[in-house]
Amino acid sequence: MTAITLTTHQRREKRADAHHLTPVVLIGGDGLTAAVIKETDAALTAHGLIKVRVFSDERASRESMFATLTDQLNAAPVQHIGKLLVLWRPIPPKEKEEREDRMPGPKVVKLLKFSKSGNHRPQVKKIKVLGNERVAAGGEIKRARKRVTSVKRKAVD
Repeated sequence: MTAITLTTHQRREKRADAHHLTPVVLIGGDGLTAAVIKETDAALTAHGLIKVRVFSDERASRESMFATLTDQLNAAPVQHIGKLLVLWRPIPPKEKEEREDRMPGPKVVKLLKFSKSGNHRPQVKKIKVLGNERVAAGGEIKRARKRVTSVKRKAVD
C-alpha cells in the first residue's frame, strides 16, 4: 500500500490538531512487531489522528519505523519530532444497520407554557420523551397504545 500524501497546509492543520494529544501507541525495546502494527491500525481506525512514542535513541531506526508504519497502514506521515511520531488516516464511515423491530429512541422536547396575563415571559420546560410516548395538546405526556382493530379484521388477517 502507498502512504497518503498531504499538502503543507493540511499537514500544518494536522500538527495543530495533534498538539494536545497524548501518545496512544508505545513502541518499546522489541521495536516494530506485528502486535504493535495491529494496535496502531486499531488506533488509527478509532481516532484517525494519533501519536506514537518510540523508546529508541537511534534516529535512523525511528525514521525507518515511521516509514514502515505509513506504508503498511496506508497512513499519512504528519510529524516526526524527537521520539514522537504523528500519523493520520481518514476514519472510515460507520455502517448503520437498519432494524425494523426498534422503536424511536428518547428525544428532548421543549414545552412552552404562556402566562395567563400575557405580561410575563413564557416558561420553557425541557422534557425527555421516550419512543412510546407523545406530547398531548396541554403539554401532557401520554403513552402510545396499540391500535384497536375490529374483530372482523382480525378474522380476515
